[in-house]
Amino acid sequence: MPNVIAIVGRPNVGKSTFFNRLIQQRQAIVEETAGVTRDRHYGKSDWNGIEFSVIDTGGYVHGSDDVFEEEIRKQVDLAVDESDVIVFMVDVKDGLTDMDKDVAALLRRSGKTVFLTANKVDNTQRTFDIHEFHVLGLGEVYGISSINGSGTGELLDAIVAKFTDTTGIDIPDLPKIAVVGRPNVGKSSLINALIGEERHIVTPVAGTTRDTIYTRYNSFGFDFLLVDTAGLRKKTKVTENIEFYSVMRAIRAIEHSDVCLLLIDAQEGLEGQDLNILRLIQKNHKGVVILINKWDLVEKENNTMRDYEDLIKSRTAPFTDIPVVFTSVINKQRIFKAMDWAKMVYENKNRQVSTSKLNELLLPIIEATPPPQIKGKFVKIKYITQLKMHYPTFAFFCNMPQYIKEPYERFLENKLRANFDFTGVPIQLFFRQK
Repeated sequence: MPNVIAIVGRPNVGKSTFFNRLIQQRQAIVEETAGVTRDRHYGKSDWNGIEFSVIDTGGYVHGSDDVFEEEIRKQVDLAVDESDVIVFMVDVKDGLTDMDKDVAALLRRSGKTVFLTANKVDNTQRTFDIHEFHVLGLGEVYGISSINGSGTGELLDAIVAKFTDTTGIDIPDLPKIAVVGRPNVGKSSLINALIGEERHIVTPVAGTTRDTIYTRYNSFGFDFLLVDTAGLRKKTKVTENIEFYSVMRAIRAIEHSDVCLLLIDAQEGLEGQDLNILRLIQKNHKGVVILINKWDLVEKENNTMRDYEDLIKSRTAPFTDIPVVFTSVINKQRIFKAMDWAKMVYENKNRQVSTSKLNELLLPIIEATPPPQIKGKFVKIKYITQLKMHYPTFAFFCNMPQYIKEPYERFLENKLRANFDFTGVPIQLFFRQK
């Protein structure tokens, strides 16, 4: 699993700007604004071919000035608990502050590898000004400019040299199934229902200290690694340190899984946070099975199940090719059907379609229903192939790829799904110049 960098420091020293530079997206907040989706403060990056994840803890600090000290402490706790390396960012323009000294004291006691980084070194004079931070007792001071990138190469060289090698962790090459959802929807109950009476077949597989423990489940024809996650909770309800940790672990569990079982409370229905989790699963190109749990508590009439499924898929549109299983974990109702679907979705995620089969089936469909004419120009798709990726990805070669619009892209995806089984798996299409 990739190593993790956490960026800490007092507000407005440039943590989010540095984070955005590392992940090469304008993804994190750059001011203290409440209500920003929490997963936007966790991203992936690489340096010289070495992959790592980045936590922008600045996104976790909210509140008025009088509570900043407590919030900074939470931020440092998060960084210490969840990362391999900490980038402690200070502002050379403002100089050394009392809050910097407080954070440094916390970090010195943590025992973690800390890179003291002076940001906003935008001119020669400020290169000399960074030396005042040596008094913090954290070793070398790295002068950088998050805005223009100067100095970041030297910093990243030093950071990746300190990374621990996690390739030696012995994790079996088996499907990884993450159980995700809001709190109290039955995630832990599902895992207990699966393994509760069969504990002799369960083997905990240790990852690094901060990572979720995989549990091997090998029974009833299934053999996979099961991942429990803390509930993903709405941002406004995330107040305690334990919740900071649980959100980060849930996000990483999704990233390191193959298929996610998304549990939804049947009585509460599909809520906004459930859709956020689904988008996170899609963004990471993971397979998904939706479990409508606590179905035993729902009053039923004719077609209740069908109508409920239709309602769910109307909310998840345009991604509607998702298995929906109605479960009662407490009664062990349909939980093995959910596992069957997880296995099938895993197979769909790894499905490879030959180039000849793709072109044989899809080119006649495209010829019969070509892309709409734009500005008097006709788009001609001449060749299709599946790319070698860890999720279904297809390249369509054509004369003017810039004129392929989203509705036609959706049409092509639907035809792919109609002809090949990719149920439960996000598909990505690329259009390239022939």
